[in-house]
Amino acid sequence: MRTLKLNEDSSKLAKEVIGNLKASPSLELFKCIQCGMCTSLCPGARYSDYNPREMVKRVLDGDESVIYDDDIWNCFYCYTCNSVCPANNSASVVNQILRQKAINEGKQTDRLSAFLTYGDSFLEIGIGSIPAAFFDVLVKDFGPEWLDLKMNLDDVRKELGLGPVTLPEDSVEEINEILKITGFTRKMEKIRGSP
Repeated sequence: MRTLKLNEDSSKLAKEVIGNLKASPSLELFKCIQCGMCTSLCPGARYSDYNPREMVKRVLDGDESVIYDDDIWNCFYCYTCNSVCPANNSASVVNQILRQKAINEGKQTDRLSAFLTYGDSFLEIGIGSIPAAFFDVLVKDFGPEWLDLKMNLDDVRKELGLGPVTLPEDSVEEINEILKITGFTRKMEKIRGSP
């Protein structure tokens, strides 16, 4: 059981979440009735210990340890929680804000390493692609045919009358410039621990 100190503002974290740029103006966090609809349909909750209802409750209780909870990294950002919430809340948005707080504090950055390869693909070829680190899992889930398709995608696309997946070099350079100007490249370097 958590005991509040008389001068402690338990709504500080919730107010910070609501005031975040990522939070929609329609986010009604303080109207959460803890009905559990978000958790009942959440695929992350179904296959892990992630519990969106509990996460939101912890935010409302001012429990900042939720920011460092490993379970919040099991949210898929599918927004199913938002689609069923009677108070128009989005545990997914709350989750994104909590994750960003952890990252800004230099915590949980090890969780981002798998995502770096997505960013690398934008920098290298101008489009997102599935990181090689996930290939073994995809072969296990979909069979060796998946890897065969991945390795021969350009030939398959040619047979279907489609152009190549790869972009022209000048387009890749333009995308790299946009990523640099918007701070994406700097964030990637920061996540990697570069100066």
